[in-house]
Amino acid sequence: MEAARDHGAAPSGGPAALTSELGDAKLVARCRGGDGDAWRELVERFSRYVYAIAMQGFRMSEHDAEDVFQEVFARVYERLDSLREDDAFRPWIGQLTRRICIDRLRSGTREPPAEEELAEVADEDVLSQLEEAFDVHDALAALPEHCQEILDRFFARDESYRVIGEALELPAGTIASRISRCLVRFRDQYEAGSK
Repeated sequence: MEAARDHGAAPSGGPAALTSELGDAKLVARCRGGDGDAWRELVERFSRYVYAIAMQGFRMSEHDAEDVFQEVFARVYERLDSLREDDAFRPWIGQLTRRICIDRLRSGTREPPAEEELAEVADEDVLSQLEEAFDVHDALAALPEHCQEILDRFFARDESYRVIGEALELPAGTIASRISRCLVRFRDQYEAGSK
């Protein structure tokens, strides 16, 4: 099994890049069919999600998160055929990651904590924020490049219309309408992905 270890790396070029355009369900279906490029893309696509749950949701060390990562993707590889619906992959891998994190925390203590204590280990607000952040990321990634850039400049970098206009060589008056149109596209993508 090949795994990406860079928690924040962007997908690389090559054969796996061909599958980056696929939705999760199609990617899972190709993995079930034995497509090695699809498997590499699946690991790449969900590696940050698994690490984020382990490190931010369960506050694990990088070493423990790496162990969780390896175990999660080993189980995914072994049990992918047990997934009932291909489009339910992200909730499935999220739940699998949570269970493995809890098992790891249990095994790392001399006395196993009570179930109530384990329920409090993972900050549900953090896990909800992670889910939402990945939904936003997926929706943005599905937009055309010009929309990704203008929304990133306006919302993430907090650039003014004038600065954006200069950088993109557009009249400042055009920026507002482009942002508005791109936000509509983003909203449609976000709502489609959240269903």
